[in-house]
Amino acid sequence: MAMKRVAVTAIRAFASSGNSSSLILTRSLHASTGKKKIVGVFYKGGEYAALNPNFVGCAEGALGIRDWLESLGHEYIVTDDKDGPNCELEKHIPDMNILIPTPFHPAYVTAERIKRAKNLELVVTAGIGSDHVDLKAAAAAGLTVAEVTGSNVVSVAEDQLMRVLILVRNFVSGYRQVINGEWNVAAIAYRAYDLEGKTVGTVGAGRIGKLLLQRLKPFNCNLLYHDRIKISPELEKETGAKFEEDLDAMLPKCDVIVTNLPLTEKTKGMFDKARIAKLKKGVLIVNNSRGALMDTNAVVDACESGQIGGYSGDVWYPQPAPKDHPWRYMPYQAMTPHISGTTIDAQVSIFIPILSLLMEESFILQMD
Repeated sequence: MAMKRVAVTAIRAFASSGNSSSLILTRSLHASTGKKKIVGVFYKGGEYAALNPNFVGCAEGALGIRDWLESLGHEYIVTDDKDGPNCELEKHIPDMNILIPTPFHPAYVTAERIKRAKNLELVVTAGIGSDHVDLKAAAAAGLTVAEVTGSNVVSVAEDQLMRVLILVRNFVSGYRQVINGEWNVAAIAYRAYDLEGKTVGTVGAGRIGKLLLQRLKPFNCNLLYHDRIKISPELEKETGAKFEEDLDAMLPKCDVIVTNLPLTEKTKGMFDKARIAKLKKGVLIVNNSRGALMDTNAVVDACESGQIGGYSGDVWYPQPAPKDHPWRYMPYQAMTPHISGTTIDAQVSIFIPILSLLMEESFILQMD
């Protein structure tokens, strides 16, 4: 198999929230030789696992690396059972060497788990975002924490565009009418708009945010973006996007807001009651970043009052979302499980760098 060179981002953690210096969480990448115990935690494929041979992102697909690992003499445990004191993951914490979690079914790597994981060398996220790892505890333990940067950015950007259109066109209301045997055009049309001419702002303009701006350009929107640094002048010219240095000055201008931010101590709960109250009434919000960027109840209240005209995303806190999670039942939502970055194409894009990482960085070596 032709291998793409791995693109891995080392996760940086601050010793304290007020400390401006950062520590790269990395132990020597040339770890000890010998038999390794690798644990993967992925969502269960069930009856769907056998329907597509490229469905490698589920527990049954095991990221497509089982045969290779076992041929080298290593032990590879894969499970979807990750929560609670008696879960399958807990049984393997004391002697596992490598943990491969995923944002779509996150195994929370807490300080307590890290303390018990005496043999753990590497936590590598099969996807983007490692906020399910206690980074301070990982830093203190000298663990390497990595993620596959850029692996599924196209998948997420396409999904964001889809959700923007779903909200603008009030699609879910029409869909529900069809499955409920109803027909009331007025009940849909009074909240349906064109995207053309609307102001769309992305909070964050990294890999995904840039792709979203490019995909929105043909719709003739007014595009705004906020980030710590500006995108290139060439991309600004291509998309027509305008940089907004002040986030709170940008947000009230937007008809549609899309989040493209990592979850950190600084961004957690940043869309709270006070900030939401300052948005344009009826604003549409798409959040495929992390559920905890939002104050859960503030979003519910705003959807019920009409301050938020529609909310869509695939991220929740916690995940999987419990049956009584209020976002399941609030009005004008177009929520799904965490699916945007786990298309079949994205799974292949994730699998190749993971395999390359394990090979190139000598965590997995040919057994004698």
